Amino acid sequence: QVQLVESGGGLVQAGGSLRLSCAASGRAFSTYSMGWFRQAPGKEREFVAAITGSGRNTNYGDSVKGRFTISRDNAKNTVYLQMNNLKPEDTAVYYCAAVQSVWSSISRRYDYWGQGTQVTVSS
Repeated sequence: QVQLVESGGGLVQAGGSLRLSCAASGRAFSTYSMGWFRQAPGKEREFVAAITGSGRNTNYGDSVKGRFTISRDNAKNTVYLQMNNLKPEDTAVYYCAAVQSVWSSISRRYDYWGQGTQVTVSS
């Protein structure tokens, strides 16, 4: 059983940066692969980034490669999403998710989800 709580969302201008955090309250955090997804109004949930339990491997959606970085601090039970050079198209609700297996870019593979945090990028 894992509870996830996102923080760090807000309103930023285009070209700015924002760092999202996702704190996990469950045990054995290092055994979970973690993912970030986002969903804009009227659109399907989109894969953003994922990281393996050890943090040795990361993966990114094509639209954010080179701009976003996922990381984790297992001692703090926290995963981060550093977002740089933000664009209006990045506006969405961002969710973190956990799965106690290999990472996936498919949202339905994840077992635990946070409530989401709104990121709005103005032009």
